[in-house]
Amino acid sequence: MSASAASAIEIRICHSLEDCEACVVMEKRIWQTDDVELVPAALIRVIAETGGQVLGAFEGQRMIGFTVALVGCHPTAGRPEAFLHSHMTAVLPEYENHGIGRRLKFFQRQDALARGIHLVQWTFDPFGLKNAWFNVMRLGAVIRSYYPNFYGITTSPLHSGIPTDRLLAEWHLESQRVRDAAEGRLPPPPGAEAVRITLPNDIGKITKSDPVAAVRIQDAMRAQFQRHFAAGYAVTAIEPAGPETHYVLEPMVGQAFLPVP
Repeated sequence: MSASAASAIEIRICHSLEDCEACVVMEKRIWQTDDVELVPAALIRVIAETGGQVLGAFEGQRMIGFTVALVGCHPTAGRPEAFLHSHMTAVLPEYENHGIGRRLKFFQRQDALARGIHLVQWTFDPFGLKNAWFNVMRLGAVIRSYYPNFYGITTSPLHSGIPTDRLLAEWHLESQRVRDAAEGRLPPPPGAEAVRITLPNDIGKITKSDPVAAVRIQDAMRAQFQRHFAAGYAVTAIEPAGPETHYVLEPMVGQAFLPVP
């Protein structure tokens, strides 16, 4: 896809049932399942009409990417504060690596801020290292929560029948990290107190070819994340290192990249 063709992709808010049905068509292709785990068009439309967010990326009339986010509420200093939980974001494989996912997310940020919402969060598979780099380095999200087997064992071949452990990305929309990311700047280098959790770059292949070995790696990774998060650390960077990738965690105390819990 040429740069001019990519720039012609339109990002817009979706409300119609037809657009919601197009999201389901994409779900089936991306997650490779027709199972009940898919979010149905009727529910997607309810989300769009009840304070949530359904965004589409379109080439002409064809949807080639989408984001669906539910509205949530966190108690903050004794009062409720709305946020968005971005449940699904996907771009068709032939349109990947052209900045469309990034455009979807920053359109999401623009729409959220216009409604007075300052936090978007979403879960993602810690084995998805490319996605982790995008979330942390390109978007400026931070991570301080780990959920073991969040969705249970699913029928999607993408999950290979192993527990669906998930990290929770926090996107603090008006933080300096996110402002820098919006301008194309990477987060600052980690400080001296940083610790690292390391995964092999071929973890996706291991998951498919040897799920038993993948579960062993997952168990060890889970224990490390939970220990460091309990000690007050957050993921602030992703570092490629030859055949491996490091999750870089720093202490939250005194840091300005997220609010005091």
